[in-house]
Amino acid sequence: MNKLTVVGTVAFDCLETPFGKRDDVFGGSASFFSMSASYFTPVSLVAVVGKDFPDGFRKILEDRKIDLSGLEVTDGKTFRWKGKYSGDMNSAQTLETHLNVLETFSPRLGKNRDSEFVFLANVDPDIQGKVLDQVNGAAVKLSALDTMNYWIHTRKESLLKVLKRVGLLVINDAEARDLSGEHNLIRAARLIQKMGPSTIVLKKGEHGVLLFNRDDVFALPAYPLEKVFDPTGAGDTFAGGFMGYLAKTGDLGFENLKRAVSYGTVMASFAVEDFGLERLRTLDEAAIEDRLRKFRTIVSF
Repeated sequence: MNKLTVVGTVAFDCLETPFGKRDDVFGGSASFFSMSASYFTPVSLVAVVGKDFPDGFRKILEDRKIDLSGLEVTDGKTFRWKGKYSGDMNSAQTLETHLNVLETFSPRLGKNRDSEFVFLANVDPDIQGKVLDQVNGAAVKLSALDTMNYWIHTRKESLLKVLKRVGLLVINDAEARDLSGEHNLIRAARLIQKMGPSTIVLKKGEHGVLLFNRDDVFALPAYPLEKVFDPTGAGDTFAGGFMGYLAKTGDLGFENLKRAVSYGTVMASFAVEDFGLERLRTLDEAAIEDRLRKFRTIVSF
């Protein structure tokens, strides 16, 4: 099996959705990603938490056999985010963000520098660049990153530099339009490809995903659900399933990228069925494969 490493955040989330409120929910981009990826391949998590990070949360990751040798514990408090969802729940209103120990985080890959698959979750592009400086280029088969509007607006020069160094970008539709300056998503993706990554995974929330791989295009809807309890982390869960499947198979051909998008979509559909990581904790491979079969039936014609 190919080794997969994710660098990102481990966090406390305070959430409000039409289905209720939750405080101190276990979240963070690296947490969702690694939980999802762990159903496909061994995964290592590189992040930082404060001394307030509970042993119970750590055990959730350990129970999925996630390598936590890169999870630093430092003096201070863990990254905390507070958000509110309303209406169609496609996007959250950020109420509070407390970077805490994340403010001075400088990730050290250590033994993970030899990973064949590296995912840079949503953090400052300067940090993403420092991670790539540590990666063993001879070992890596695919490096990928996620970003957000905040970095596009405040660190665009740094983001453009790091984009030149990765093969794949995961981004949502609003971010793609911001980054490219182009409203049409097809043209936006083509412009972003010229910035560096040959493969673009363009997330559209409840409207599915578009995959661009060089000249090829693939479109897939979201898995239809009657109830969505908490969309937080859905994109990171998608990325974990997507990258996890690629690391499991080691195949970067277009047909396998399409299968990886399907697995990522299925994993995200589970994540939104409960708050935080709760639904991902109760999954098994049989449930994943069963939903994939149903999904395949839905999208076939």
